[in-house]
Amino acid sequence: MNESLKVKGHLTVRLFNKNGRLKAIKCIDNLVVSSGLDFIANRMANESDSVMSHMAIGEGSVAASASNTALGSEAARVSLTSAAVTGSAIKYIGTFNAGVGTGSISEAGVFNASSSGTMLCRTVFSALEKQDDDSLQIEWTVTVSA
Repeated sequence: MNESLKVKGHLTVRLFNKNGRLKAIKCIDNLVVSSGLDFIANRMANESDSVMSHMAIGEGSVAASASNTALGSEAARVSLTSAAVTGSAIKYIGTFNAGVGTGSISEAGVFNASSSGTMLCRTVFSALEKQDDDSLQIEWTVTVSA
């Protein structure tokens, strides 16, 4: 018997104007980084690692790699709006309200702390211009499968 677990992520990034109208949407696959895989294994054995609790966005453009432990150029980090488990998937939602994380947003990550902490996953995408009165919502699903 040869079984292996696969962990993959997918996120949907939505940018809204000040009136709540959708300006842009991106659907992106992401990389679950090595520290994220270690985190999953550690949580299976014990609960000493804090759960994923924050999402960050940034302006970095260097491709995601398994060795990443932080964003390239973090612009803002917020507490997760929600985290819900359905079967073998967990969905994280983070909302960056007006005035939070403005600029040319091109990367995102999920973390277990309000600063530093363990990064679960990271992605880089073509930039979205988040103006001061825009809001940005990221819905990030991480699925574990055989």
